[in-house]
Amino acid sequence: TDVHHEPDSTLCRCGCQMKRIGEDVCEKLDYQPGVFTVERHVRGKWVCHQCETLIQAPVPAQIIDKGIPTSGLLAQVLVTKYADHLPLYRQSGIFERAGFTIPDSTLSEWVGRCGVALQPLVDALKRELLNQPVLHADETPLPMLKPGSGKTQRAYLWSYCSTPLSSMKAVVFDFAESRGGKHAEQFLDRWRGTLVCDDFPGYKALFKSGITEAGCMAHARRKFHELWANHSSQIAGEALD
Repeated sequence: TDVHHEPDSTLCRCGCQMKRIGEDVCEKLDYQPGVFTVERHVRGKWVCHQCETLIQAPVPAQIIDKGIPTSGLLAQVLVTKYADHLPLYRQSGIFERAGFTIPDSTLSEWVGRCGVALQPLVDALKRELLNQPVLHADETPLPMLKPGSGKTQRAYLWSYCSTPLSSMKAVVFDFAESRGGKHAEQFLDRWRGTLVCDDFPGYKALFKSGITEAGCMAHARRKFHELWANHSSQIAGEALD
């Protein structure tokens, strides 16, 4: 975008008309957040006056049937919520400042609809992941709103990923309301490879069913490092080496 700045008058004090001999240019970086636009999808109707046959282009496929959001707006809401960790009520406030109020309940419904639409991709990624001979697993606590109580309770996001040595770089997140080992059993199902994890007891039942345990080197190293760093333990130093 060019912004031109010229003198109010190019008439010299001596009375002569000045000539433009060049220009100075400096560039500034600008950002325009929250700009809403409306797509008008116009489907023309065509009719044959002889036989009265009418044709019209089909309605383009939509993520939310008869919904107003484009795929770009839905992607913005999802990425902002899950990648940027911005709750929906804050997004609603941002949209309101841009001049278009979208209620939290509407945004929440959009997220749910997108989850359903994306589920086939998640299922396909999970199938590919479970073809890997070695997987990493871990579980991370996160607060979950408990409807009716106005409070949060602890839930867990179980993550399963391929190793850095695998040609397929993939991770699948599995939400669960508890840290019970049954969730890992249900996700891995009949998979019988090598699982890299910490010493959390929830994984122990998996190893009795035929999955090979590979202890996490970082967890095994941690206590030796504490002894070496805090107490200058020579034996811990040898273990680290």
